Amino acid sequence: MMRYSEEFRRDAVSMVRQGASQREVCRDLGVSKSALSKWVTDADRADRGLPAAGDVSAAEDAQIRELMRRNRLLEQENEVLRRAAAYLSQIHITSPK
Repeated sequence: MMRYSEEFRRDAVSMVRQGASQREVCRDLGVSKSALSKWVTDADRADRGLPAAGDVSAAEDAQIRELMRRNRLLEQENEVLRRAAAYLSQIHITSPK
């Protein structure tokens, strides 16, 4: 099994994120499609502050996804409440005609 440096992996992921297809990057760098896909997935997870896919069990991964979904929902609800409060405060500020 061949080990690639972190810098090599980051460069490969960067190429994919800049618009090159995974097939092209695999061909140009001589890496397998499965390896590159895992690197991209791990980089995406790291960007979101999550551990690499192999570092957690399926149950933990499902729990993380559920917590992230719940967090997104709560942020949306908070935004709605913030906008409603701003709207309602404007009603009390403006004088009636």
